[in-house]
Amino acid sequence: MRPFDHERMEVYRQALVFIRVSDELRRNLPSRRTALADQLDRASVSIALNIPEGAGEFSRKEKARFYRIARRSATECAAILDIAQKLKLADPKLVEDGKTLLQQIVAMLVGLSKWSEGNTPTQNERRAKRDHHP
Repeated sequence: MRPFDHERMEVYRQALVFIRVSDELRRNLPSRRTALADQLDRASVSIALNIPEGAGEFSRKEKARFYRIARRSATECAAILDIAQKLKLADPKLVEDGKTLLQQIVAMLVGLSKWSEGNTPTQNERRAKRDHHP
């Protein structure tokens, strides 16, 4: 069976890894912090769900929109991890691992958004810029 487009994307695979990390973080949060745990769940799942929506779009403008939504959800997750760390609710190593993953995910989503919007230089434009020394 041929995989879906999003299944071949590294950013999607990393988003699924982050869901496992966020699940472990959520399970270890105190019961009095259910709102924080629920928000982390929604935001982490939003990353993984918006990437396939973007990958499945034909319109480049719509692709970019879904990748930007996923990026915003990833930065929301990073803020939630900051809060959990500041309140000493989470294992610092797990928070660090999660934020490292999120930084990679955000970088990939920024690149996908720019590419989808046509804001990345073509290979010839990059070569011309590299070879041009004023």
